[in-house]
Order: sequence, then structure tokens, then C-alpha cells
Amino acid sequence: MKSIQEIRDEFKNAGLEDLPALCQVYREDSRKGVQNLLAQAERRQEKLKEERIRLEKMREYEHKYEHLGYVCGIDEAGRGPFAGPVVAGAVILPKDCEILGLNDSKQLSEKRREELYEEIMEKAVAAQVGYASPARIDEINILQATYEAMREAVGNLSVRPQILLNDAVTIPGIIIPQVPIIKGDAKSLSIAAASIVAKVTRDRLMREYDKIMPQYGFASHKGYGSKEHIEALRKYGPSPIHRKTFIKNVFGEKI
Repeated sequence: MKSIQEIRDEFKNAGLEDLPALCQVYREDSRKGVQNLLAQAERRQEKLKEERIRLEKMREYEHKYEHLGYVCGIDEAGRGPFAGPVVAGAVILPKDCEILGLNDSKQLSEKRREELYEEIMEKAVAAQVGYASPARIDEINILQATYEAMREAVGNLSVRPQILLNDAVTIPGIIIPQVPIIKGDAKSLSIAAASIVAKVTRDRLMREYDKIMPQYGFASHKGYGSKEHIEALRKYGPSPIHRKTFIKNVFGEKI
């Protein structure tokens, strides 16, 4: 008879798909330690079931439009910060693609976003980003710059989508049919994936800027208006990647 530790290791190393068969093997083992392992495995299976129900709910728009062809989710990261670019993500997922934990990027930890980013990039039919620089944001305003980044992201895709699912906006200057969805990053898998791709790409870029200009603390606040960032701006003045129009709105002519 296997020791409880050996059985524990079996459960620990088992994939979620292997758990039902493993539970069946040890169902008749009356040892309390084994019964506890079975209970834990059943909870894992229940969580998996709940997660798949959640993901299926988030496929509602994808299922609605998949008869048209490739469905592409669009979202952005970085509309609100004082510094850095705005980044748009465009992602086409395969039909019935399963990426456990995929959700609105704002609901996820930085570590989890990084993990999901790698899985999205591996499984996506196509995934791309577009950028608008701080200078461009100052020149044409943040909304128009966001649209520009979104058009670039779509244009960079290796395949042409037949429908765009957008987080709340309709992008001007694109002839592909679009569906704006309010809070779309929480309602559509494709938009959620795009939100993660945009957010992770932008965060990585801001960490690189932090290496060049460490005095501003970009690695921690990513350019947003934290107390630390505002104090650095007052002490050092704006950097080349700060958005002059944003700073003027907050500080007036004092900085």
C-alpha cells in the first residue's frame, strides 16, 4: 500500500484533467489523510467547473459573431497616466480557446498578467499592439491618440479580422465592422486578452524607462499620478516621456 505522502505527491503532480481518475483509484482508501486529499481534489474540480462556466459566459459575444470569421478583441492601457505612451492591444483567439483565469487585466495581479500574457501569445491566432507616444498624445489629445494606437494594432495583425469587439469605443477610420461593449474587458474573452496584452506591454516599457530615469519611480507607478510620482515631478520637473498637457491640467504653470 502506498504511503499518504506518496499519494499526496501523486495528487500534487496530477493535472486537473487527471483528477477524476485519480480520485476513483483512491475512493475506497479509508485513511483520513487520503480522504482529505480526495476532498481537496474535489474542490479543485469544482473550481475548474465554475471557471469554465465563467469563461463560457465571457464567450457570448465571440459565439454571436464567430460565423463572420475572425473575431478580434481591442483594448488599451495607459489613457490616464502623466507619463509614457498609450498602448492598444488587438487579439484574435481560436474558437473555443481555453485560457484558465483569463479576465479583465485590472482584476489580476502583475504576476498573473505576465503568466496569462505568455499563454495568450502562444495560443492566439494573432496578437499585436499599437502605440501613441506622449508627444502624439499632446499633439492630438488622448482620445484621438488612443484611436490611432488601436488602428495601428489592428493594422499590425498577421490576419485580417472580420469583426472587432471594442472596449466601449467605436474606432474612427476603420472599415471593419465594430461592436463597442461597455466594460467589455469583463464581458468578452477577446477584449480581456487584448487588455492583458496592452497592459503587460506597457508595464514592461515603463520598467525600461525606469532604468533610464530611476528618479521618477516609473517601475512602481507606471506613470500614473501617485504621491511618489507627483513629488518626483515637483523635485525634478517633467521628463521627455511626460505628457505636457496632462501635467498642465494638474499643476498649471507651476511645473
